[in-house]
Amino acid sequence: MATAAASDEQAAPAVQLNPSEKFFRYFQHEVSDLQEQMARIGQHSTTGGERADAIEHCLSGIARLSNEVQDASSYIPAYDQRTYGEAVKALNGKLQEVRASYAPKPKFSFKSKSGLLFSAGKNESAISLNDAAELADQKRRQISGYVSDVSNASSLPTTPAELAASTDEQADILAEARNAVEDMDRSKSINLPVDTTRFRQPSFSDSNAVSINDHENIHIVLPTSASHATSSGTVSNLERCVVDLSQPAADKPFAQLILKNINSSLVIGGHVSGAAHITNVKDSVILVASRQFRMHDSSNCDVYLLTSSRPIIENCSSIRFTPLPKAYMLESDKDIDNQWYKVDDFKWLRAEQSPNWSLLEPVKLVDEKVWRDLVPGGPSTSVDDILKAVNVALT
Repeated sequence: MATAAASDEQAAPAVQLNPSEKFFRYFQHEVSDLQEQMARIGQHSTTGGERADAIEHCLSGIARLSNEVQDASSYIPAYDQRTYGEAVKALNGKLQEVRASYAPKPKFSFKSKSGLLFSAGKNESAISLNDAAELADQKRRQISGYVSDVSNASSLPTTPAELAASTDEQADILAEARNAVEDMDRSKSINLPVDTTRFRQPSFSDSNAVSINDHENIHIVLPTSASHATSSGTVSNLERCVVDLSQPAADKPFAQLILKNINSSLVIGGHVSGAAHITNVKDSVILVASRQFRMHDSSNCDVYLLTSSRPIIENCSSIRFTPLPKAYMLESDKDIDNQWYKVDDFKWLRAEQSPNWSLLEPVKLVDEKVWRDLVPGGPSTSVDDILKAVNVALT
């Protein structure tokens, strides 16, 4: 496992896992997160396609996880392959149930790289996630010398039985979401339309989520009055922008944050009580404080991070990590064991350091004065001024 020790912190000795154990931990991460996303689908508004986007995000995550199980077949035992495959099928079936319970739509289907069919119909042959976990547990116990605790340093479940327990908790959340769907449907989301204004501070009266999409060369700052709209945050399809979500998230953290398809921009994501998902972000600077951090298909980014769990990257290159600036820290953040430098690269299976990420060099760090005085903007401060000051390369 690739782990770099920060010069200013005393890191515990790295726990070396073989590829199969490493994938098991990753699979646990992904299953737990997908369950949380499905439990929150009912909290997304039907206006502006927000709920459909949330369902599509879950579908994409399940398809990607299925492909990753297929890709890992060279080093995963056959019995584990079957268990992982059945768990993916169960996830797909659960998503279709959730989807149908909220807003039935015309049936559609597509195939992943592995040939697994994902359709709007329920998969009657799929075993439950609990059954899949128990099956893995039974088979592992038959192996001489099997030890379930793969990492004493990890706060994650380390056995399929513990994973099953977490799914029971997520099922309770899902039931609550279903019971509350009628109230949630009446809510609205902030969905900023495309425009060419250089600075915007959106105002609204009744929203439960933030969605900022399709902008170029604009500075957007959410006001503190948006603190009731933090059930989820989505920022997508940006080019040469500055987006600051930190003010409302300081009062009430986002439940989850999704950043995708962003180029040459600065995004200050604020605080997230769940996972921050970053997908296809390039040549940008990201600031976020989240319980989990997952980055996919991204390159050449500086990440200023506060997280209580090990960050995960996949299919990424030239990602540089450093702690969250003090300007965006809360008083309660001082008690968090920040694991910003304990990065797991799930496309790098060798024991040595992954070449796809590194610690941000001290000479490249943005000064606290810039975060405090320049980044908030002003009458004489342009978007490009801010981007250059935080080391976003502009062409």
